[in-house]
Amino acid sequence: MSNKTNDSSNRKVPFWITLLLAISCGVIVANVYYSQIIVGPISLTTGIPAQAAGLIVTMTQIGYGTGLLFLTPLGDIIENRRLVVVTLLGTALALAAAAWTRQAVPFLAASLFIGLGSAATQILVPYAAHLSPPEIQGRTVGNVMSGLLIGITMARPVSSLITDLFGWPAVFGLSALVIILLAIVLVLALPPRQPSVKLHYPALIRSMGKLLLNTPILRRRAAYQACVFAAFSVFWTTVPLLLSGPVFQLSQREIALFALVGISGALAAPVAGRVADRGLVRPATAVAMGMVLLSMLLPLLIPSHSPVAMPVLVGAAILLNAGVFANQVLGQRTIYALSAEVRSRLNGLYMAMFFAGGAVGSSVGGWAYATGGWSLALYIGTAFTVITLLYFLTEK
Repeated sequence: MSNKTNDSSNRKVPFWITLLLAISCGVIVANVYYSQIIVGPISLTTGIPAQAAGLIVTMTQIGYGTGLLFLTPLGDIIENRRLVVVTLLGTALALAAAAWTRQAVPFLAASLFIGLGSAATQILVPYAAHLSPPEIQGRTVGNVMSGLLIGITMARPVSSLITDLFGWPAVFGLSALVIILLAIVLVLALPPRQPSVKLHYPALIRSMGKLLLNTPILRRRAAYQACVFAAFSVFWTTVPLLLSGPVFQLSQREIALFALVGISGALAAPVAGRVADRGLVRPATAVAMGMVLLSMLLPLLIPSHSPVAMPVLVGAAILLNAGVFANQVLGQRTIYALSAEVRSRLNGLYMAMFFAGGAVGSSVGGWAYATGGWSLALYIGTAFTVITLLYFLTEK
């Protein structure tokens, strides 16, 4: 295709393409989160010991992080539609293998490749920015990201429901079919985009180190998101333990319903995109960080045995999701504006760095709850957010 497809055109991206990209991102990224709530049944069937059951989630996350660093940068040198479709077909094979196997090592290997292929979402998000003119890039990215965030939120309850009805292998088998159908739709519906950059893969990967060193706004926005995502992970790692404990005594289905309240936070993504398009990234970032801080402080101020504790937890979950999701979109809008030619590499670095922050939050959150309970977990989440705010105050 001509160079008109290499960068954003002067025409507004059609709504149906934005919607298709949003749905696609949600469907793909859900594969990273399906296993989190069904670790128990999977470990029983595959013979993975209880003390090692966390590997089921960890391998998927390692694959996803690896994909962010080594797969998504290919969007700068390979035709984007073809790259996404090939990646999705590989993901479908890994999902089918996970559904078929009943042994620990093959299942963990399949989990690694499921995570690797799911990084295709972060090929589609910069692709959406390329299709959109600069003045509405934030809006387009926000709309697409809202689909991705809804996919993350819905993955756990959907996985739990399918497992209750048909068993855990059906989760991966059905997802494999959906991913194949999605690949067919994308190859038929999306316009191609051929990047103008001509680099060999080793040079592409080497260039990412230079981008990281020479792009201070990338480091800053990634640090912001890494810290607030660490707080996010602390909260969502420990709140199910609180809700299932002696104070609330919720069942797994009731906890899944609680998790669904976070879906409303995804509405902050398109709003953040529109605000960013108006040049209000800095004040919007302050508001997003303030929402995250408030989500940590509210449950600390209201004891768990209080009659209003549950409404407070619901409100905190909504504020937390909204603040973290808005900050992510603000960061992506900022780095996407730097250069179209390196957009996929910048996005891969940004996502990988803040994803690492989330991994730290998950591990610290579990330790904090076991050591000092819910309050210690909230104090640590608050500390992450305060560090972010202090760093934000140094921005010029």
